[in-house]
Amino acid sequence: MKADIAVLGAGIIGAHTAVQLAERGLKVVLVDPGPPGGEQAASFGNAAWLSSHSVTPPTSPGIWKQVPKWLRDPLGPLSLRPAYLPKALPWLLQYLSAGATEQKLRGIAAELRTLLIDAPKLHAEIATRAGVPELIDADSGLMHIYPDRASYEADGLGWRIRRELGIVCDEIEGPELARCQPDLARTYTFAVNVPEAGQCLDPGAYCAALVSFAQSMGARRIAAHATGFRSENGRLRAVETSQGEIACDAAVIACGARSAALARKAGDRVPLESERGYHVTVEGGANMPGPTTSVMVSDRKVVITRLAQGIRCAGQVEIAGPDAAPDWRRAEIMRTHLAAIFPGLDTSDARVWLGLRPSLPDGKPVIAAARNIKGVVHCFGHGHVGLVSSARSGRLAAQLVTGETPEIDLAPFSSDRFR
Repeated sequence: MKADIAVLGAGIIGAHTAVQLAERGLKVVLVDPGPPGGEQAASFGNAAWLSSHSVTPPTSPGIWKQVPKWLRDPLGPLSLRPAYLPKALPWLLQYLSAGATEQKLRGIAAELRTLLIDAPKLHAEIATRAGVPELIDADSGLMHIYPDRASYEADGLGWRIRRELGIVCDEIEGPELARCQPDLARTYTFAVNVPEAGQCLDPGAYCAALVSFAQSMGARRIAAHATGFRSENGRLRAVETSQGEIACDAAVIACGARSAALARKAGDRVPLESERGYHVTVEGGANMPGPTTSVMVSDRKVVITRLAQGIRCAGQVEIAGPDAAPDWRRAEIMRTHLAAIFPGLDTSDARVWLGLRPSLPDGKPVIAAARNIKGVVHCFGHGHVGLVSSARSGRLAAQLVTGETPEIDLAPFSSDRFR
C-alpha cells in the first residue's frame, strides 16, 4: 500500500490530524486496530469537556502531602497497584515535580493556554464542516462546584493563574447556585462558571464522524497495529504494520497510551504513562435529574456531564500499567459519587467503562518532529486535555508534516524537554 502520509492512531488526535491532512489534498492512511470512536478508545469515554481553561497540570505545590491520604482512601481519586510501583515511581516523581512550585505552574499554564485557547470555537467549526454541528456545544460553559467558599479559596492558586491568563471565571453562591443547578445536592453552596468553555455531546460519535469526513476526502483506514518504521539515510520510507508495509514519506504517531514504543523507534524516549480512568453512564433522556451545565466537583474529583445518551460521571487516576485487568470497584466509586452529588438520579443501572489517558508527567503533550527519522511527527501524550486540545493539535501535526510554520511556538511541546 502507498500513501503520502500514515496517521498512526484513529482516536480523536489522529482523527483531527487526518482531517487536516486530507483537506490539504494529501493521500492519507489511518492505521488503528479498532473502530474509530469505539469503546476500546479513550476518545469514547472521556468526560466530554472542551475545557479551554484546563491550563494547570494535575499537580500543584504541596499536593504530594495529600497523596498518602488519597491512596488510603477507598473512595479517593488516586489508586496505585503495589506491584506496578517500581516501574511507575520515576514517572510519579516527575509528575509531582511538574507543579511543585508556583513558578513551574505558571510556566506550564502559559504554554498550555496557547494550545487550548479558542478550542470550543475550533471544534464547532470542524464539526460543522464534518456535518455534525449538533455534537459540539461551544457556548455551554463549564462549572466547578465546591462545598463552600472556603474550599474554593483553598484552591485559589489555579484560579488566580487562569484569571491572569485572561480567562473569565464567574463566582456563583448560595441560592443562585441552587437556581442554576436545581438537582445538585444542597451540600454544595459555591461554584465558579467558565463561560468560554464548551462540551461535546457524544465524544465517540464525534471521533467516528471526523474519520468518516476524512474518508469522504479520500483518506483510507486499515485495521492494523503500527509496529515500526523503515527508513533510508534517516528518511522515512515506510510504516511497518501487522498487515504489511505502507510506503509513505511521512507519518504521525498518535497512538495515545501506546505511542511510546513507536516514538522510541523514531529516536525519542518519552516518559509516557497510562493514567487509567473510569466512568459510569446512566442512560436516558433530557428530563433525567442531573447537571444543567457540566460540572467538576472539587471534593470528589469527578466530572459529571449530560450527554446525548445520558448522564456520565468520569474521573479517577489509577496507575497500574496499560494491560492490567480492570478494577471495577473504581467504577463503582464513580456511581457512589454520582448518587451523592445528584441524589434524585437513579444510578442503579449505570454502564461502566475503563480507558487509558496517555499522560506525560508535566501535563503537556509532545508535538514535534522525531529526532532520528525525518518525516515522522509525534502528536501524543495529551493526558487530561486530549479532547479539548485535539482540534489545534491536529492542525499543528499537519503543519509540521507539510513544512508550514506552526501557528504556535512548539518549543514547550518538544520531546527534548525529557532528555
